[in-house]
Amino acid sequence: MAVTDKNVQAALATNRFGLGARPGELREAADDPRGWLAAQLGGGPPIALDGAGSLTSGSEALAGFFKLRALRQAMRQEEQAGMGRAYAAPGDGKPKDDVVASIAGYTRPIYLAEVAARTTTAVRSTAPLLERLVWFWSNHFTVSAAKVAVAPVAGAFEREAIRPHVLGRFGDMLQAVVHHPAMILYLDNARSFGADSRRGRRAGGGLNENLGRELLELHTVGVDAGYTQRDVTTFAQALTGWTINPGRRKPTGVGEFWYVGAVHEPGSKTVMGRTYPDTGEGQAEAILRDLAGHPATARHVAGKLARHFVADDPPAGAVDRLARRFLDTGGDLREVTAELVSLDAAWDPALRKMKSPNEFVVSALRGLDAPQVEPRIVVASLDSMGQRPFFAPSPAGWPDTVAAWAGPDGVYKRIEWSVAVGEKAGPKLHRADGLARSMLGGLADDGLMTALSRAESGAQAVAMLLSSPQFQRR
Repeated sequence: MAVTDKNVQAALATNRFGLGARPGELREAADDPRGWLAAQLGGGPPIALDGAGSLTSGSEALAGFFKLRALRQAMRQEEQAGMGRAYAAPGDGKPKDDVVASIAGYTRPIYLAEVAARTTTAVRSTAPLLERLVWFWSNHFTVSAAKVAVAPVAGAFEREAIRPHVLGRFGDMLQAVVHHPAMILYLDNARSFGADSRRGRRAGGGLNENLGRELLELHTVGVDAGYTQRDVTTFAQALTGWTINPGRRKPTGVGEFWYVGAVHEPGSKTVMGRTYPDTGEGQAEAILRDLAGHPATARHVAGKLARHFVADDPPAGAVDRLARRFLDTGGDLREVTAELVSLDAAWDPALRKMKSPNEFVVSALRGLDAPQVEPRIVVASLDSMGQRPFFAPSPAGWPDTVAAWAGPDGVYKRIEWSVAVGEKAGPKLHRADGLARSMLGGLADDGLMTALSRAESGAQAVAMLLSSPQFQRR
């Protein structure tokens, strides 16, 4: 398979840069695979999610969550005081036992709606490179629904802070991410108080360094940039006051970002050799702007992009080119992605990356032209394979290496899922070789085609195709 083979290049365009080929998509990409991707970068940001109008905004979701949480706390206080009277949630008439359990009941429909919209959009997208970029940057700036308070806003975070910015400037995305309530909740900044702030002097301050640390280590300059523990602490102090309005003292804008000067650690701050005057909320914003344009950030981001699209251990030259483009354009992600698409290393026909479970499931649904997405089934399927949507295991996000996804148990679960899908899709299959060519194009080699021709049924053929290395890798 030569890299000049347009059939192979089209398959790489749709599988490595996209989310797997839909019926007819390989034909669209075959004439000019790189141009097919460039065309996706030439328009606006990714379209709104399928069914976006019915999704709950992050602030609305949090406002409802805060009401239920406050109600539960009030009930517990009354029970501890021996009052024990029945309580009902505002307007719903539920008894108190139901209210205690209703936080999960409130959160789960929001979560499932987000999963359905995200997955349906990915399955139907005609600009799959942009959807892959949404996933990439959402993983770079991870929040996890494993934290109860984040569960109702994890999907909104991706829609509101990531999706609009994947073709914009990195610095704008960074500001949107750190101002979003989901990130503030996930990394505990709502509970961070400056010791010398007005409220801290009155009630005692408790600095939480989580957000400052992860912004440096994971989101911007990276662990090898030479920053110190003092930089982490000082940055965390600059971020004090960045919180969320819970509605107790400010009835408007509940669930939205809120800067509270009374808990901000006063004074100038020096982070990585630069000193920033105390301008309140603007102090941390200025630090973020400088971090966004730092050469170490360019290198860190370039390395992650190359690792995702090229190889677990990407060529140094590829990383250099991406980092240089990042710096030359002021972090213009459209230009950085265009540079990525132009890299010859990214078009090596060797399938060096393994699809994550999410990529695997969506690429199968795209290739099989699935008519609809059932979110509960998607969640159960991905959960069994170790990648439940919006439940990354740590602030570092989901792993992005072959070793992380190629373990025996993970591979077995994929085969199980492929067999189950084959039992549903197989009876409708007319020709296994046609399906393989439609999904994999030039990557469907003679060995795979021969194996499929020997399948005993359509169900077995579909299972074999989805389980094949050519489909599992990208």
